[in-house]
Amino acid sequence: MRRSIYDEDHEAFRSSVREFLERQVTPHLEEHQREKQIPREFWIEAGKQGFLGLEIPEQYGGSEAGDYRFNAVLTEELAKVNMALPSCVGIHSDIVAPYLVHLTTEEQRERWLPGFCSGELLTAIGMTEPSGGSDLAALKTTATQDGGDYVLNGSKTFITNGYSADLVVVAARTSPEKKARGISLFGVEATMEGFSRGRKLDKAGQDESDTAELFFENVRVPAANLIGELDQGFIHMMTWLPQERLGSAITNISHAAQILDETIAYIKERKAFGQPVGSFQHNKFLAAELVTKVEMVQSYVDAAVMQHTEGKLTPIDAAKVKWISAQVQNEVLDHCVQLHGGYGYMNEYRVTRAWRDARVTKIWAGSNEIMKELIGRDLGL
Repeated sequence: MRRSIYDEDHEAFRSSVREFLERQVTPHLEEHQREKQIPREFWIEAGKQGFLGLEIPEQYGGSEAGDYRFNAVLTEELAKVNMALPSCVGIHSDIVAPYLVHLTTEEQRERWLPGFCSGELLTAIGMTEPSGGSDLAALKTTATQDGGDYVLNGSKTFITNGYSADLVVVAARTSPEKKARGISLFGVEATMEGFSRGRKLDKAGQDESDTAELFFENVRVPAANLIGELDQGFIHMMTWLPQERLGSAITNISHAAQILDETIAYIKERKAFGQPVGSFQHNKFLAAELVTKVEMVQSYVDAAVMQHTEGKLTPIDAAKVKWISAQVQNEVLDHCVQLHGGYGYMNEYRVTRAWRDARVTKIWAGSNEIMKELIGRDLGL
């Protein structure tokens, strides 16, 4: 089904992203997997192309596109390569960016945003904790005021870009007695004494994405690094979570559509019992079902992109597109593995890596179960 949310400017931007990825990323994918991270050279080159500052005002080095559809185009093209790219780039340019644009002081913006746009200052966001998972209100990391500083103690886990980030937006409890209303956000710089990183976590998929544990042991963070208002961190996080979940949905369905297209091409050529595997009625019907499901969800995600572009996307609708896109993505990729037969279980095949990479999408950015809980509450249940 023909999509209608993008115009000529968006498609021209898509072409430039594709050319960049073919030149800068595709030849180095094996190296990225071995190193378990995307090298800084990638970030610097992406910065030169203007891909990291789509939401950043021009005065700080960004392009200030003012149209979320450009973010969506970038995410789609990254997802066609693998799931790690939109994960790492999305954390930086799609998730952290709004915090640094809308919640910071002029001094903070001047200090952080030029490097953010150029790729010289890589960012991450520290929300998830070992004991908390999706329950952000239960976080245990604390920030105690001491003179003109806040002293941070605690840890974070499953932090994308965590191993290489220069600046981490950290959620910490500043007023424990207020529970969810006593959380604040801080810009923790990697050079601060007491900040350390654990090992690169050994994940089931997305080998290229550097994911790490972060530790804060009496880290003195100047009050000048408070992001947003004191004790308003939970509200700030809830404000920007819909964009994170929409970004996940865009990634999920673009990734699934790409691998499904490749699988259909494969079953047209792969033969069994003297005929193409795709010509068997079961496989033909299955392909028809999967293509239709992907196009249905793509239309739903496109509608959400337009809603967000117009500033109308609700947290509940973001939860809906997040969970259904992850559900369909995993269903589609499981069938794609099956259609590849024994080769579908070989790590050297893209479909196998895609299948492994996708499993986490039903967990991160709020698990699918949490998404359905939110939707159910909205129904008054």
